[in-house]
Amino acid sequence: MVKHVIEEVIKRNPGEVEFHQAVQEVVESVAPVLQKHPEYKELKILERIVEPERQLMFRVPWVDDKGNVQINRGFRIEFNSAIGPYKGGLRFHPSVYIGIIKFLGFEQIFKNALTTLPMGGGKGGSDFDPKGKSDGEVMRFCQSFMSELFRHIGPDTDVPAGDIGVGGREIGFMFGMYKKLRNEFTGVLTGKGLDWGGSLVRTEATGYGLIYFLLEMLKDMGKDIKGATVVSSGSGNVSIYAMQKCQELGAKVVACSDSNGYIYDKDGINLKTVKQLKEVERKRIKEYVKIHPKAVYEEGCDNIWKIKCDIALPNATQNEIDERSAKKLVENGVWAVAEGANMPSTPEAVKVFLKNKVAFGPAKAANAGGVATSGLEMTQNSQRLSWSFEETDKYLNRIMKDIYKQAKGAAEEYGAAGNLVVGANIAGFTKVAKAMYAHGIV
Repeated sequence: MVKHVIEEVIKRNPGEVEFHQAVQEVVESVAPVLQKHPEYKELKILERIVEPERQLMFRVPWVDDKGNVQINRGFRIEFNSAIGPYKGGLRFHPSVYIGIIKFLGFEQIFKNALTTLPMGGGKGGSDFDPKGKSDGEVMRFCQSFMSELFRHIGPDTDVPAGDIGVGGREIGFMFGMYKKLRNEFTGVLTGKGLDWGGSLVRTEATGYGLIYFLLEMLKDMGKDIKGATVVSSGSGNVSIYAMQKCQELGAKVVACSDSNGYIYDKDGINLKTVKQLKEVERKRIKEYVKIHPKAVYEEGCDNIWKIKCDIALPNATQNEIDERSAKKLVENGVWAVAEGANMPSTPEAVKVFLKNKVAFGPAKAANAGGVATSGLEMTQNSQRLSWSFEETDKYLNRIMKDIYKQAKGAAEEYGAAGNLVVGANIAGFTKVAKAMYAHGIV
């Protein structure tokens, strides 16, 4: 049956390799659940869960600063609403196509279920590239994008957030357009500015949450993050705040990257410089070595995984650690890998880590802190309240500990103790499957 579902997904969604990969991992993991619960087979829960409830694709025309008309594609996949309104980010990047959005939306179903908050799974975005665009161009694109998307979203229907290429600036432009078109002020987008409905900790949430999850992994290993050497790919929000939390806890972060290459600083990354370059000046990471000449810059971001480290944090993008990189990390003595990006390790890489007893925190569990805090922002918006940084961070820490507990417990229950990939998939799937079963054939 499991094989049939995977074959059918590939047949019905040709060329969408990232989606195929995500489905295969989940479907293979949850096979024991279906054996234990024949009622899920009878109502074809698995066959329904791999099919989005709704797929939207639309034209996004906008005018650049030279007066030329540009045309991009917009997407929103409303994948599953069994346990709450669709929730998931918007990604603006040239690589975006329907398959990437489906993969991200599918993963979001189970990630959101693990948070214990009432959120379904969805994802969206565009092949628009905000890199190198003026604020005016980004604004015009975002307004055009929202002029279609606004028809399909709402605080109790579908609540988008940010992702790669979508930060506070883009969320602001889209929220402004939504508010104008709907003539209402609601918590329809998360990642908003603090002065107009945003939540403290949201910027730091995915990175902080990743480390809170990692700490639970290390606790079970009898290891301490203090004194550990860490490599963190990427230099966006996830990587920056994961590195910050690592440094606060006494770890030494020696490398990070962007899409062009990576920097290695044996004395430890100066996070203040990275924040200035990436968050303020929007420059490339190679500029770091001009300020810190003892550091080394190398082209090719994939090569970052040859650096010797105790803990690896893939925080950049999907499939960035392949089998070769995984073997190199193992050879160099890595003892923990926690995924901050979405599906950053290939299936072959994951097998290498598990085979060599490397503690492995899969993305749908380890990087759920971002969407968890988005859920907390939704709660604050509904209450018309703003919580303190400490209060929100406390909730986040508690949620990440609970996610680890769920994944660990499910893995043990189904005979896969220590395999958090299987555990996270089963725990997330079980919650959604129960709701779908209760709702009937809809």
